[in-house]
Amino acid sequence: MNAADRSIARSAPRQTKLVICVVHAFSEWRPAPAFAQSIRERWPELHLVELTSYDALPPHLPDMDILVSPSLRPEQLARAVRLKWIHCTAAGVSQLMHPELRASGVTVTNAGGIFSVPMAEHSIGLLLALARNFPDSVRYQDQTTWAQQSLWDKPQHLAELNGRLLLIVGFGSIGRELARRAKAFDMRVWGVTRSGRGDATCAERILPAAQLHQALPHADYVVIAAPETPATRHIIGAEQLALMKHGARLINIARGSLLDETALCAALSSGKLAGAALDVTDKEPLPPASPLWKTPNLFLTPHTSAVSDRLWQRETELFLRLLEEWFSGKDLSNRVDLARGY
Repeated sequence: MNAADRSIARSAPRQTKLVICVVHAFSEWRPAPAFAQSIRERWPELHLVELTSYDALPPHLPDMDILVSPSLRPEQLARAVRLKWIHCTAAGVSQLMHPELRASGVTVTNAGGIFSVPMAEHSIGLLLALARNFPDSVRYQDQTTWAQQSLWDKPQHLAELNGRLLLIVGFGSIGRELARRAKAFDMRVWGVTRSGRGDATCAERILPAAQLHQALPHADYVVIAAPETPATRHIIGAEQLALMKHGARLINIARGSLLDETALCAALSSGKLAGAALDVTDKEPLPPASPLWKTPNLFLTPHTSAVSDRLWQRETELFLRLLEEWFSGKDLSNRVDLARGY
């Protein structure tokens, strides 16, 4: 099947083989039983295969039509001659964006949108934690120390969110949900997008990425929420950190590659930044020897911003809708732009 044929050659459910291969060390990233069960109940004639190991995938490559998985290597794609559609259960798809897939004609969708609410709420929690210095309060509690004066005497005084400028780098669905919540705290919000266009309902300004340097000196808080692409690698590095206000605070909920961690450690150690919070790191799990563990005024959460007790309910609802669109011949929502990589 050539690249042009793949995107239009949709078979009926009874002639379709769908393979689910989502394997991860963290249990909540693995599909809940209801995910496959709901598909079977809706399309009992569909040939559905559930795999619990990537080692079990090779025999299914030649005859699968649809793959639910966060990754597919070039050598695997070469054998997947009937493959027409890959659905990634994560929002980020950088691991799929190799030249072979981009040229293949295979449709790619992602789970963008289903993580927006928990990630926005998590981000609000991190903003409050940094403003009110909850991490040090917990450390003093562990030491059975009543640290009212000590907390106040730190260079980063206990602060408020209201009236402060929040700069959201990456103003997609996550950024917009965060902006809605930030407005409830009377924060001022600026957003940054690749093009400088976006929904400004909850933002004073939407700026293009090319003007990030002009925006950074104004921000009291910066949240990185942009997709991972070659263009966004180290979008916040030493140069950008130097432009931020003395005493500003930084949060990364996107991907570790978007932030230069060495430069961040230096900015925190020097006091240039009053605090930072990372939900993602360049290497995950974060190695015990990483200097991030010991960096002052840095709060770490272990890539849990997208985790929610409603995760697989949302994943299931989204994929059922996509399958309905697929079998009815409609354009797929959540389709990834292979040229942009998101």
